[in-house]
Amino acid sequence: MMLYDSPPPTLLAVHGRGTSCPFRNALNRIVLLLLALSLSLGTSAKVTVPDSLRAEKFRPVQLIAPAALITIGSVGVANGWFCSVKEDVRTGFNDFRGDKRFRADDYLQYVPVAAHLGLGFIGAKARHPFRERLAAAATAGMVLAATVNIVKYTVREPRPDNGKLNSFPSGHTATAFMGAELVRCEYGNAYGAGAYVFASCIAFLRVYNDRHWLNDVIGGAGFGILSARVGYWLLPYERKLFRWDSRGPAVAVLPAYSPAGHTFSLSLAATF
Repeated sequence: MMLYDSPPPTLLAVHGRGTSCPFRNALNRIVLLLLALSLSLGTSAKVTVPDSLRAEKFRPVQLIAPAALITIGSVGVANGWFCSVKEDVRTGFNDFRGDKRFRADDYLQYVPVAAHLGLGFIGAKARHPFRERLAAAATAGMVLAATVNIVKYTVREPRPDNGKLNSFPSGHTATAFMGAELVRCEYGNAYGAGAYVFASCIAFLRVYNDRHWLNDVIGGAGFGILSARVGYWLLPYERKLFRWDSRGPAVAVLPAYSPAGHTFSLSLAATF
């Protein structure tokens, strides 16, 4: 049954000749019952999620992890001790890898984002409908693209394999960790843990393939997590902007005909 903030719908009946008062009262009761049933079925067909689950409120504590990762990654750009550590890590990976590289990370980076959008269709309990998951992912992606590229071409750290000045932070790692955080926010910590393990494998491959330094993937993880959080922080405003929570007036018209009395009635119910 629907709950109304305003008074109950008003039933207006227009009857033809020969309709007795008892029949009219019975007809009104039947129409009211059918109307209530139709409205309740229409409401139950919608997927409603409590605001306590949908709205991702900003909390300062959520900044700690991404800020720490970004800070550590940034220190590794120029700090002498950290630079020696990342050189040692690169040497170790080169010795371990030899001439063998695994380039699938160019495509696998998008798997966590795809999981965020698609897990709800294969049985996972999503906190938001698909359009809101898509909005959160799109917003996070735009924030990620802007921040990562601005930092890349401002810091201008040389890549380990070819010397191009766009190494910090790792965009592949940022994309994977953005997806992992989106999954965690949407489906809970259990799914999120799996997504984070997958994202960590992408970070591993970026260093393994000699495409990035250790600090690049650390900083990239921070930018990815922060972008995902921004995507959900802005979702309530996007919901208002696109009027996804607004409900217009509900109107129902139910005709009825009585063969015995040759009468016709039209009942109208509306809520505003």
